[in-house]
Parts: sequence; C-alpha cells; structure tokens
Amino acid sequence: MRVRFYKPADRTLWDDFVRKAKNRHFFFLRDYMDYHKARFFDASILVFDEKERLLALLPLSRQEATAVSHGGLTFGGFLVGERMAAETMVDLFADVRRFLCGHGVTKLLYKSMPWIYHRYPAEEDLYALFVHGARLVRRDVSSTVFLPQRYGYRKGRACEIKKGYKNGLSLQESGDYATFVGLLSEVLRERHDAVPVHTAAELQMLAGRFPENIKLYTAQKDGAMLAGTVIFDNGATVHTQYMMNTAQGRTMGALDALIDHLLAEVYCDRRYFDFGISNEDGGRRLNRGLTAQKEGFGGRAVVHDFYEIDCR
Repeated sequence: MRVRFYKPADRTLWDDFVRKAKNRHFFFLRDYMDYHKARFFDASILVFDEKERLLALLPLSRQEATAVSHGGLTFGGFLVGERMAAETMVDLFADVRRFLCGHGVTKLLYKSMPWIYHRYPAEEDLYALFVHGARLVRRDVSSTVFLPQRYGYRKGRACEIKKGYKNGLSLQESGDYATFVGLLSEVLRERHDAVPVHTAAELQMLAGRFPENIKLYTAQKDGAMLAGTVIFDNGATVHTQYMMNTAQGRTMGALDALIDHLLAEVYCDRRYFDFGISNEDGGRRLNRGLTAQKEGFGGRAVVHDFYEIDCR
C-alpha cells in the first residue's frame, strides 16, 4: 500500500470517494472540513492499494506530535469503500502507523464513527485497533431514536408535547441563524457556562454550502422564536447538532412540540434520529437531566469511542 498526505489538488478525488464510501458523512467533504482549516492543521491521509486505486481516507488534524481524527469534527476514522476487508484494514493500520511515525507523529487519537452512521457494516477499523493494541481512552454516550419502531414518549415528555400544541405554536423551517445562535448563546451561558462551537455566520455559511444537509427548525409564537434545533441530515441518520429552548419556551412546551414534529412528520421515513451526547469530563460524567430528556422521546444509548494508539 502507498500512504500519503492530502493536498489541495486531491479535492475532487477526496470528495468523490467520500460520496461513495460505505460510512460516508457530508461533513467529511472538503467544503465542510476546510471551513475551519485556520484552527486545525490538516494532516489527512490517502491510502492506495498496489494497483494505485484509492482504498481509504483518514481525515486528520495534527497538534505537535499528536494526530487526531479529526480535531474539528464530532468523529472521524477511516472512510472506506465496499472493497475494504478486515484483513486489509489490519495491514493498512500498520502502514499508516509507520507513515505517521516517519513524519514525527508519536500518538494517534482515533475518534471512531458510531455504527448508526454506516450505510453498510464498516467496523473493520475497530477490529484493527484491537489487533494493534489501541487503548480505549474515552466513551461518550448519545441518545438515538430508532424511527421505524419508535418507543412511546415518557409521561413527562408527552405532557409537554400536548402543552406545546395546545399553545398554538408555529413549527417551521427557518433561515434565521443569527437569532437562533443569539438565543442559544444566552441559554448556554446561563445554564452551562458554555458557548456554541459554531458562530451564526459559520452556520449560515455551512447551511449555504449544504442546503440539503443542514437545516434550522424553530417553534415560534407571535413571530418570536421560543425554541429551535439545527439538524445535520446524513440520509438514513439525522442529528440534532444544537437544541435551544428559551425560558418562555420551557413554560409553553416549545422544544418538546418541535421535536415531536420532527420525529413524527419531517423525518419519520428515516432510520435513526440522534440527539447527540450528554457527557462531561471526557465521558466519565453523565448529565442525567439531559439524558433523561432525550430518553423521554424514546432515545436509547449509542456510544462514541475514542482510542489512542502509539505510532511506530
């Protein structure tokens, strides 16, 4: 196999492979990965077989002697096509480790892709990690609804949903990212002493680049935004990248009605609705209230695993 770093001239080759990968995701396309290239030093890798056919991609960023797959993305790992086999992945991992070592990398932090994002089984990398002695260093837990056979809502959630509909809220798609991020920032600051990862301008720009994949849905009353969620749509699996509920929205069941609208109507023909993780302290602390909220809609656990492996 031949391993080399990505270069800008590879853009079309990279994107074409991503679109055909059995574990593809739109945020591995260069229009998404490169929007924050000033914050992350790109060290992405392409792997070719003995016939010079592209075999796999590994989105990577690098900070000093550590490579991360990828520092600017929720998860990463190898993107592979239908020809990838377990035996090939074991050998490929060995070649990539040697390549990284030869370029001064001593450690790889591998953020594996949760299986709900696979279009076809693609866990050859998890087996290769085990064979090569990788260490599980972090495990986050997400809450995901299996849409074809949704569990019923828990009593508290069902009551809030009814309240939202009774209050006559307008549930709709919106392009007002500025208002949404402004309200989200207030909620995060007051309740979690945190800030959104994306600015309003970044979300607006990314939604413009990926209009079929990134959407904002809101609950409004008399023209005022009370709740909202930014959806990352990856086909069979959709993900709530952000959820926001104002103080008034919480009294009116706004977010609950909006989520019900998305589950029961907008995305009812999909497979998985992923609410995202509910962890702090590197996965060791569970935000029980946030998890209970998501499980109240029928979400159940899917883990996001992080591995460390020495490069040699």
